[in-house]
Amino acid sequence: MRNKQDTLAKELAKNCSSIEDVQDKLKDVFSDTLQEMMEAEMDHHLGYEKHDVQGNNTGNSRNGTSSKQVKTKFGQSEISIPRDRNGEFDPQVLGKYKSSTNDLEDKIIAMYAKGMTTRDIEAHMHDIYGIEVSSSMVSKITDRILPRITEWQSRPLERVYPIVFLDAIHFKVKKDNRIVNKAAYSVLGIDIDGHKDILGIWIGENESSKFWLNVLNDLKNRGVEDILIVCKDGLTGFSEAIESVFPKADNQLCVIHQIRNTLKYVSYKDKKDLMDDLKKVYKALNIEEAELYFEEFKEKWENKYPIVIRSWENNWDQLTAYFKYPHEIRKIIYTTNIIEGYHRQLRKATKTKTAYSTDEALLKVIYLTTMDITKKWNQPVFNWKSCISQLAIHFEDRLKPELPY
Repeated sequence: MRNKQDTLAKELAKNCSSIEDVQDKLKDVFSDTLQEMMEAEMDHHLGYEKHDVQGNNTGNSRNGTSSKQVKTKFGQSEISIPRDRNGEFDPQVLGKYKSSTNDLEDKIIAMYAKGMTTRDIEAHMHDIYGIEVSSSMVSKITDRILPRITEWQSRPLERVYPIVFLDAIHFKVKKDNRIVNKAAYSVLGIDIDGHKDILGIWIGENESSKFWLNVLNDLKNRGVEDILIVCKDGLTGFSEAIESVFPKADNQLCVIHQIRNTLKYVSYKDKKDLMDDLKKVYKALNIEEAELYFEEFKEKWENKYPIVIRSWENNWDQLTAYFKYPHEIRKIIYTTNIIEGYHRQLRKATKTKTAYSTDEALLKVIYLTTMDITKKWNQPVFNWKSCISQLAIHFEDRLKPELPY
């Protein structure tokens, strides 16, 4: 045995001047050995050896070969897989290498999900694995998840969602030889058990009542019959659309967004003083106290910042909807922080990408990142048992069919 190994080593060493030369020879030996193993499997499958007359009139025979690239520890190898005329031959020795191709695709998809560009992936596969993968091939491989996205985006949803959050995150996408801003609009629902879920993602350039009508009708067509509370930023056209599709939903504007917008119009020297007064309004114990503090706030600041006062007055009902509910629920709904946290994780995964080639390319990254984020969402929202008990009192008729008690 030792003599055979020495002979093989000497044969391999001929004309080799580097480790790469040795690896190339090992790759050839591996391919030849694999080829012989498949031929032996074919002999066993047919019941006779190649060119044996016993195979005449047996009903099945060899039928050429098909070419296949397999990844090995020595690099990429091309092999010729024997075929039989009945199409029944499946070489078992290739099983692990079939899966290695799938593993390769999984690696590419995982890198794409982390925000790596197609060219980054191309370079990485060459540097780490010694495999030539073109950027167009990377795109084709990642395109295979598009049916999964369609299936996910059309999956059935719960009948009732106690709380739903809406928000947008913006990306740059190439369009007609220029770069435009596109928004990915996310809908995050909290179900009866307090678990978060991304109900859908829609990519568009402009918000409008028609756009939101399509989004909300999509949720309805997938089984959503009722939403108790909707928490959102000032999304254009949304109020009209929600009134049409889910007229019973209570609308809460994000107070934190309203505060940020307020401070855009306030001079630096007034910010602390104004915020001290405004904090009394949104941290009031009840709506009556909030209205009282707002009147004081208005009297003090209206002459200097009329646009601020007008903005709060115009949106007052939706900014103060949370005062109807107890403290546990107020903490959840007065801000869109829950969905913003999801968007921060999206941004972290996509920050290396300056612009996406198409809407589909953007959607693929968002979907893959979302799947990675949401698989960790296995715990209910903090203090949910208390929250759902309170909501059951406020929305008894609408929640009763969903609750076990």
